[in-house]
Amino acid sequence: MNPRISMITLGVRDMAAAVRFYEQGLGFPRMESPPTVAFFTLNGTWLGLYGRQALAEDAQVPAAGQGFAGFSLAHNVASETQVDQLVAQAVAAGATLVKKPQQVFWGGYSGYFKDPDGHLWEVAYNPHFWIGPRDQ
Repeated sequence: MNPRISMITLGVRDMAAAVRFYEQGLGFPRMESPPTVAFFTLNGTWLGLYGRQALAEDAQVPAAGQGFAGFSLAHNVASETQVDQLVAQAVAAGATLVKKPQQVFWGGYSGYFKDPDGHLWEVAYNPHFWIGPRDQ
C-alpha cells in the first residue's frame, strides 16, 4: 500500500459562497464538476466541497457539529512573507482570522483562519522542513 490522502472533502452550507472563497479568494484551480460538488486540483491531492447535510447523510452520521472539530488543514509556504500574504488574502475573501501570523514555539511562523464554513486552516512557514521550490 502507498499511504496518502488523495482527497479532502469539506461539508459546506452554501456551495456558491464556498466555491467563490476557494476559487477566487484563495486561487485554487477548480476542476469541471457537477453543480452539487466542486473539486479543486491541489499539489498531489484534491479538495472537494459538498453540501454539509448530504456529506453527513452519505457517511451516515449527524450533520450537527459545533466548536473545534478536532483537526485543521495546513498550507505550508516558502517564507514568512507568504504566510502574511496568504492569511491576508483569505481574510479579504471572507475568512475569519483566528490567530495572527507569528513566530511559533517550534521555530517556524504561522497563522490560522477559518473559512466561511468554519473549517480551520493553518498557513505556515517551516524553516526545518520544506518540499518544493522556495519560490512557491
